[in-house]
Amino acid sequence: MQTFKYFVSFYKPYKGMFFLDLFCAAVISAVDIAFPLIFGWCTGTLFLEGPDAIYHGLTWLIPAMLVMYIVKAACRYYVTCQGHIMGAKMETDMRRDLFEQLQRLSFGFYDRTNTGTLTSRIVSDLFDISELAHHGPENLFISLIKIFGSFAVMLCINWQLGLCLGAVTLVMLWFSAVQNKRMEATFADNRKKVAGINASVVDSLEGIRVVQSFANEPLELQKFGKANENYLKSKEANYRAMGAYYTGNHFFQGLLYVTIVLAGGLLAARGEISIGELATFVLYVNVFVSPLEILIELTEMFQKGFSGFRRFEEIMKEVPDIQDAPDAGELRDVKGDVSFHDVSFAYEDGVPVLENISFDIPAGRNVALAGPSGSGKTTICSLIPRFYDATAGEVLVDGQNVKDLQLHSLRDAIGVVQQDVYLFDGTIADNIRYGKWDATEEEIMDAVRKANLQDLIDSL
Repeated sequence: MQTFKYFVSFYKPYKGMFFLDLFCAAVISAVDIAFPLIFGWCTGTLFLEGPDAIYHGLTWLIPAMLVMYIVKAACRYYVTCQGHIMGAKMETDMRRDLFEQLQRLSFGFYDRTNTGTLTSRIVSDLFDISELAHHGPENLFISLIKIFGSFAVMLCINWQLGLCLGAVTLVMLWFSAVQNKRMEATFADNRKKVAGINASVVDSLEGIRVVQSFANEPLELQKFGKANENYLKSKEANYRAMGAYYTGNHFFQGLLYVTIVLAGGLLAARGEISIGELATFVLYVNVFVSPLEILIELTEMFQKGFSGFRRFEEIMKEVPDIQDAPDAGELRDVKGDVSFHDVSFAYEDGVPVLENISFDIPAGRNVALAGPSGSGKTTICSLIPRFYDATAGEVLVDGQNVKDLQLHSLRDAIGVVQQDVYLFDGTIADNIRYGKWDATEEEIMDAVRKANLQDLIDSL
């Protein structure tokens, strides 16, 4: 229920569009329910009268029906167009929130999460959520109006025949609920397997230079093949569950018609229903069955969309390991004194990387850390801007504990040259000014000269 409430909260900015969409859906349903009544009145009353009465009746009935279907067409356009736009806007909002959350999460989260799985959640998961956001309420609303409206009319036409129809429908709903549980499990597994494929692709393509340098293409193909095969098995299980679900429900729909023919024939033989009433009843069976098919399709859409939304919610519930303290202050007038007092640190595996490290680096001093791989050099550098927090001890900048400083002001005062160079999509100038986005052209060219990049840039 909490997940459902969170999902519904994304409709709030678009309440007007949402309720107008439902209103248009109600109009569409009302028109579909009205036609069998109009046809039944024509065949049972109007068409049995003389030619003059028929001509007179058609002169007002046909324009009224044309207006009715023009209104339905306008409502259908709104539902198809604006309803999809509403779903796309909600998808955009969720993608924005998810991206903002990913920006907030700490290094520790990315240490234990593959980038490919996150890509899957941002793209494919949210598309299915968008489809559910639009079609879910609308299809459910239309279906419920048609089902209850047509069933009420059928009970009025002949209650015995209506109860027979209701009994078969209840068995059909029980079958759907049982099969629905199987489908839910397979859709959730699908999501995991798709994320596994994305992770394999991203790993291989991001490291393609390493892969080709070591001639390890067969190894990467083997790893991808395993992920791909696991996804295939998951899809096969999913399609088997869907096959049972759809086949069973379509069988029950056929059983509805068998029930109508059997019960209707017996009632007609006993003179308890007229042929005209039976014909109108059959028309309403079509109105009754068509939303059942929509609900069956909606179940698949719901499973896909809601399993995707649960994965979205998992990320949104992640609490960043590194956050500003409630009373965090701003780092001002930075000098650059750095001190470690009895600092210890271990990653999530619990293996100590640093134990009781203490040193002072006065402002303006150049210091190099030397040591074998894994001795903690990078970790020491990562503790100063609080990419990680020390397990014990204190890290100080200008005599202030970094945990008492606002992250933005602390990191804004620190220049970092990463071990692995990363270039963002954009121009060379965009990448140079990344550390100071408002840098002038003169400042960029000054950086180019200091980095000895002038000849390289001139050659491009």
